Amino acid sequence: MNLPTEQGTRVTSPLRILHLEDSQADAELIVATLAEEGLACEAQRVDTKADFLAALEQGGFDLIIADYSLPSFDGIAALALAREKCPEVPFIFVSATLGEELAIETLQRGATDYILKQRLSRLVPSVHRALRELEERIERKRAEEALRQSEEQLRQSQKMEAVGRLAGGIAHDFNNLLMIIMGYSELLLSELDQDHQMRGKVEETQKAAERAVSLVRQLLAFSRKQVLDPKVVDLNAVVGNLEKMLRRLIGEDIELIARMDASLGQVKADPGQLEQVLMNLVVNARDAMPQGGKLTIETANVEPAEALARQLAPAQPGPYVKLVVRDTGCGMDAQTQAHIFEPFFTTKEEGKGTGLGLSTVYGIVKQSGGGIHLQSAPGRGTAFTIYLPRIDEVTTAGEARKAADRPPHGTETVLLVEDEAGVRTLVRDGLRRYGYVVLEARNGVEAFLISNQHQGPLHILVTDVVMPGMSGREVAHQLVSLHPDMKVLYISGYIDDVGMCTGASEARTGFLQKPFTPEALARKVRDVLDS
Repeated sequence: MNLPTEQGTRVTSPLRILHLEDSQADAELIVATLAEEGLACEAQRVDTKADFLAALEQGGFDLIIADYSLPSFDGIAALALAREKCPEVPFIFVSATLGEELAIETLQRGATDYILKQRLSRLVPSVHRALRELEERIERKRAEEALRQSEEQLRQSQKMEAVGRLAGGIAHDFNNLLMIIMGYSELLLSELDQDHQMRGKVEETQKAAERAVSLVRQLLAFSRKQVLDPKVVDLNAVVGNLEKMLRRLIGEDIELIARMDASLGQVKADPGQLEQVLMNLVVNARDAMPQGGKLTIETANVEPAEALARQLAPAQPGPYVKLVVRDTGCGMDAQTQAHIFEPFFTTKEEGKGTGLGLSTVYGIVKQSGGGIHLQSAPGRGTAFTIYLPRIDEVTTAGEARKAADRPPHGTETVLLVEDEAGVRTLVRDGLRRYGYVVLEARNGVEAFLISNQHQGPLHILVTDVVMPGMSGREVAHQLVSLHPDMKVLYISGYIDDVGMCTGASEARTGFLQKPFTPEALARKVRDVLDS
């Protein structure tokens, strides 16, 4: 490797020279001149066009030195070939017959310099300068490429953020509609006998609503507005728990190889969401190998290089745990890769996929503070690498779950604040079915009026988070100051930061994500009241 310095070029390995010269004596003199000045070199001498072209095709040279006049080959033709095959390699003419006009012409055609054989003392400084300029060009191109990648990453990030905001907005409104469909379906089923002729139709309606809920949750995952339950997790354990299921999922014609790092660090993420990430990636890998192949899952501790860390922005440089899912399938071209994480983008046949699998993976990874890197090429397979921040905490032991059979009924007074009429009616009727006394308000102003007029205690406030005029948090803050013993349950289709509603300073609050059924709401109200 040749490392330019201000004084010249410090050579840490022999300089590789392609020397076009028909005189053996002149060639040896030039090599000796370079060696006397500390430039050790390995020169390959050629003297015909065929040999020169073959050497250019082979490549691997740091410098080309050429005589101008050869018996069957001229310098201009040699220069043209060199600029075509190796445009970055410095090209220096060393000749005894080069006049001033020819010398200027060679420079105009791309030569680096010209030296007269009678003045070889100029050769070494010329080589130093040529190599230094080459290194500067290489560094400049590296910087330009890094800038281009950063700009492309910024454009892609901005596009994904815009799509995410759109997806989140759609999901927020859609959740209110789904709540009404799911809620009234549940109420109807509770009132219909098992053999009622309408029961099957209502059940199909409920199933369709549940599928829609799944799609909305995937949109929320992409837009990074879903509610996560992060725990300290061992990725090896996540893979191990799913390995048997994955082997059944991919089929016998695909070989599954698991390479787990025994010293793997811990990550903090939602275990269920990590399982969804792994399942989605494996399903995509399976679909990319319809004729069979090899699927490899790897884990390792890493610290991504600076260039890769820029691609993973906003993930920060530092210790990470990586999860790699690699297949030997059909691969993807650059155009497909540019859209692969966008919601509803799919390369599968109509009816074979929703286009939300990889967008869900993207959202979960980003919301967990990590990054995702894709490597693929047509016919050469695909590798998705997930990077999650490594932590030093000990894996959380299995926590005892709250008993799910606690009766959701109650007699307490609930103040309900919800601006969506259909949702408000459903929540009101649902809570009353479970014995609660419900006072309803369309907005914060009505909530204050009802609060002032009500003579008895208000045990819990159930409020939507996003409402016109006054947000649910503002309503709760004002009402709790008037009713210090009142607890709060926030409900919302999505929220940027659930912590702003359920922070440590508000231990008596809870959060329930829409859509939910009346029974789920009643259980959550009971949990908050009993907390």
